[in-house]
This record gives sequence, structure tokens and C-alpha cells, in this order.
Amino acid sequence: MARPSGSDAGVTGPRVRAAAERLFARHGYAAVSMRQIAAEVGIGAGALYHYTPDKQALLRDMMRSHLDDLLSAWAQADPGGEAVARLDAFARFHIRFHLDRPDAVFIAYMELRSLEPETFAEIEALRKQYEAVPEAILLDGLQSGVMQVTDVKLGSMALIAMLTGVNTWYRDGGRLDRAAVEDVYARMALGMVGVQTVAV
Repeated sequence: MARPSGSDAGVTGPRVRAAAERLFARHGYAAVSMRQIAAEVGIGAGALYHYTPDKQALLRDMMRSHLDDLLSAWAQADPGGEAVARLDAFARFHIRFHLDRPDAVFIAYMELRSLEPETFAEIEALRKQYEAVPEAILLDGLQSGVMQVTDVKLGSMALIAMLTGVNTWYRDGGRLDRAAVEDVYARMALGMVGVQTVAV
């Protein structure tokens, strides 16, 4: 099928996904139509199908991209080594990465319910890869005797929930800047597993 005159898949495609992300975050996936997405981009509704087969594909692609980026970014940020340093780094990384992408984070958590079963399984597998990171760190800390963890899986899920919760309240220009929030939450993450730190 020919591409509409004057359009460019390399430019319009990302604009379509960015528009869909904004609208899904603002109104919810179910409430947004393909016509609304097209209007946000400034193209005809019919032309939208040159860039995506349907709305479900858009949701899948943005969730997949978000999780791929998350896993790749952590692979670069992971300091390796002993568990305490890795947990500190993970807490700071998680907050930094997620605060930079509020719409993507909101959609990644709130719109899982909107995924079709096959797509849900794909996205859930990626989520579990990321959730395995703090779980492995806590297990290492427990086995090496530097952390106290009653239930490693439950502890890792509680940690992720605490760190992701920053997105619900943090606003730039508030009482604490991002670096200060990272410091506080990193200390709390370590404190959750019995690692004592000294506030700077």
C-alpha cells in the first residue's frame, strides 16, 4: 500500500506512537479512538493505518519498547559486584528511569488489563525479567549475610512498588530535587533489608 504523499514513516511513525501514548495516559486506552490519535498527529484517520495495523498493536509496541529500554538501560547501569552496592544502584536507577517517562510508566502498569491474552503473555515475560533483578540482588544479599530478608520474592515486589510510587507524587520544582529523592529512597531500600546507612 502506498504511503500518503508528503509523509515519512521515519518521522510520522514515532509521532503516531507519541500521540497515542499521550492520549492513553490522559484518557485511558479504552476511551481513545484511532480517529483521535490521527487528529492528534495531524493526519487523516485512514492514513494512520500506514503506520500501525490497529490500536492494540500501538499499545503492544509502546509497552514492549518501554520494557526493552528499561532492561537495556539497567544492563548499562548495573555496577555488578556485591549486593549492597547493586541495591543502592538499582533503587536510584529505577527512580531516575521512571521519572523521565511518566506516561509510559502509567500505561505500563494501568493498561495491562487492556492487552489481548497473547500480547499480555509477551509483556508479562518482559516484566518478570525486570522483576527478577531486585529478587536476585536480595537473594545474593541474604546468602552473603549482608541483608535480612524474610521472603525474597515478596521483598523484591515491595521494593519495586515503593520505588515506582515516586511517580505518583513527585513533581519537578518541589521541596526535594530528584537527586535528594534518590538518596532518601536508596537509604529506605537498604533499610528494608537491614542495611544501616548514614544520611549525608
